[in-house]
Amino acid sequence: MSIDRTTVPGKGVLHHVVARAGGHLYLLVDPRGTRHMLCYDDSDLEVPARAIALAPDEADQVAEILHSQPIADRLASLERQVRDLIRGRGR
Repeated sequence: MSIDRTTVPGKGVLHHVVARAGGHLYLLVDPRGTRHMLCYDDSDLEVPARAIALAPDEADQVAEILHSQPIADRLASLERQVRDLIRGRGR
């Protein structure tokens, strides 16, 4: 996977993600921090066919879906590791 980041004056930072399988994803983070998922038609890669603005809580929900392991599961794993380390010290 490759991710290119480009500053677009007056618009924000554009993240262009290319997956190993060849799919493209564009995400624009505007100066206020709003995330915009951009969808393009293959016929015109210059102008998005659709832009979906995500509020911060919505962006967090999408990020959680994209994680290979949910945050709650990762946190539980870290807590177990810390507990094991603490127990190991007391021996």
